[in-house]
Amino acid sequence: MTALADSSQPPPLFTAFSIRKVTFRNRIVVTPMCQYVADDGHVQLWHCAHHSRFALSGIGGAIVEATGVTRDGRITLGCLGIYLDEHVGGLKRIVDIYHSQGIPVGIQLSHAGRKASAAVPLKGAAPLADADPDRAWTAMAPSAVALTDRWPIPREMTEHDIETIIEAFGIAAERACRAGFDFLEIHGAHGYLVNSYFSPIANRRSDSWGGAPLENRMRFPLGVAAEIRRRIPAEMPVFYRASVVDGLEGGVTIEDTAALARELKACGVDLIDCSSGGITGPSGRAFERPAPGYLVPYAREVRERAGVPTMAVGLIVEAGQANAIVANGDADLVAMGRQLLAEPSFPYHAAQALGHPKPESVLPESYAFFLERRNFG
Repeated sequence: MTALADSSQPPPLFTAFSIRKVTFRNRIVVTPMCQYVADDGHVQLWHCAHHSRFALSGIGGAIVEATGVTRDGRITLGCLGIYLDEHVGGLKRIVDIYHSQGIPVGIQLSHAGRKASAAVPLKGAAPLADADPDRAWTAMAPSAVALTDRWPIPREMTEHDIETIIEAFGIAAERACRAGFDFLEIHGAHGYLVNSYFSPIANRRSDSWGGAPLENRMRFPLGVAAEIRRRIPAEMPVFYRASVVDGLEGGVTIEDTAALARELKACGVDLIDCSSGGITGPSGRAFERPAPGYLVPYAREVRERAGVPTMAVGLIVEAGQANAIVANGDADLVAMGRQLLAEPSFPYHAAQALGHPKPESVLPESYAFFLERRNFG
C-alpha cells in the first residue's frame, strides 16, 4: 500500500470532486448493480436495505441500478422501472437514505433493447420466450438482428418507435428529478438499446438512424442525451455509461467512442462512465479476460481524447490501485460494485491503508465517534 508523502492531507481518492452543482466528497462511487427483485418496476424493502449498507460506508456517491424507462424496456420482470408516476415514491425512499448521509445519488436510465424479456440471472438469464413463454414479450431493436442464435429476433424499430423511446427517456428524467436524484446516467453500454444503436454489429439500418456512417449511429444516443438535458435543471449532471469498445471485428472502437464522447459533451453530458463489451453476449462478461483494473486504460483514453471527465470501472479492488487511478489522472471517479458487496467498509479501510490523517472522518459521525475512541482507548 502506498502512503501519502504529506500525511496532513487526504490521499487523492479522498479529495472532493464537483460537477455542475453536485459535489462528491470522495471519488468512490457505487456502480449500478441490478438486484432483480422489483415488482412491476417498484422498489422493494430489499432495495432499501441494499442501499443502506452503502450509505453508511463512507462512499462519495452512488448510482441506482439500470431502471427501465418503459415497461417493455426492462431486462427482466425483476428490474426497477421509472415508467409510471407511481414509481417515484419508492425511488425517493432510496434517495432519502443517501441524502440522510449527505451523499449524492444518481439513477441509471435504461432500455434493454434486444436484451429485454429475459429471465432473472438467478434463474438462468435465458430468453423468457424459452424460460417462461406466458410472460415473455417482443423486444425491439434498431435492426431485426438477434442477440445470439439462441435469442428471439427483435422487432426493428420504426421512426415512431424511435421518437417514442427518446421521449420516454425524457419523461423518465423528469420523474427522476421528482424523486430527488442529484444526477442521471444514461445506460449506453453492454448491448442495451442505446449501445445497440451505436454499434454497427447490432445496427444494420439503411436510414439516417444507423448503418455504417458514424454520425448516423450516434444520432440515437445524442437524441436521448439532448432530450434528457432539455427536461432537467441546468445544474443537474448527466453521466453516460459507454462500452468503449465492442472488442469484436467490425465493432465499436476507441476512436468511435471518443468521437461520441465529444458530441455528448456538446449535448450537455458531463462524464463518461467507461466499460466495454456486451454487444453480443452477457452484459457482465467482458470480451477480454478480466484482471484488476483492466478497463482503466479506456477511461484514461476517453478522458484525454474527448476532454471530458471519466469514471473508471472493472475489478478495482485495492486501496492503492483505486488511489493511483485518481492520482495518475486516469479517471476522475472510481466506480466499485462487487468489491463493495464483499466489503462495505472498503472506504474506511482504504483511508486507513492510504495514510488518511483521520480515516474515521469518511464514515458517518456516529460510527466515526466510536471508532476514534477505540483507536485512542
